[in-house]
Amino acid sequence: MPGVPEMTTINTIEDLIRLLDENPEWLEAVRSRLLTRELLEMPQTLARFVETTNQRFDALEENTNRRFDALEQRMGTVESDIVVIKADVQTLQATTARMERDIQVIRNDMGYLKAGHARNSAVEEAAFIANEMGLRYVETLSREQAGILVEENDTSDLAPGDRRSFSRSDLVIRAVEGEDRPCYIAVEISYTANGRDTDRAIRNAGYLTRFTGNPAYPAIAGVRLDNRVRRQVDSGQVFFYELEEEKLEVE
Repeated sequence: MPGVPEMTTINTIEDLIRLLDENPEWLEAVRSRLLTRELLEMPQTLARFVETTNQRFDALEENTNRRFDALEQRMGTVESDIVVIKADVQTLQATTARMERDIQVIRNDMGYLKAGHARNSAVEEAAFIANEMGLRYVETLSREQAGILVEENDTSDLAPGDRRSFSRSDLVIRAVEGEDRPCYIAVEISYTANGRDTDRAIRNAGYLTRFTGNPAYPAIAGVRLDNRVRRQVDSGQVFFYELEEEKLEVE
């Protein structure tokens, strides 16, 4: 072999390895014979692969960072939107509460309006109320006349509120029964006649008997009757006069 000393003898694999180590050009020649071109270029290929992979990872990291940044911005927008929505909900709740109050005011006003129409209708039908109770109508007492009854009698044992309530009775009717015996009817009026009306009618009828010395009968008038006082009506403790709803409509 060229370059090999004349006395070099290769007897073992160790001798071969030693010679290859001592002569790099031999090692390269052996490698070229034993390895394919692909294997020889493997280090460069691996280096290029690593570089490409690193570039891809860098690009992926950059893209991921951009996405995270966009997500954070979006989350910030969502949080802002939530704040706005909460504010809108609070505004809506406040508006709803205000509307509920307004509706309640309207209901109350409608209640007063309906009660007023019911009272006007009952006053106009005072004679019919007396007739249905088996009495003959004489006249309807004004509030001034009811107040005079209070003034002409000793009411020191009555609470001021009771005296005032009697003077402002919804309807007091003077009538006669039997052989022209004077009597009175104490009428309390509501769109829906209820327990409060019943109690006041019974109380005022007692006051009328006390103030005039004549019999007085309690009555309630309304378009509807609260079922909770139906037993008192059925037992005759108080008379119920039903108003016709059509007559309460505003023309």
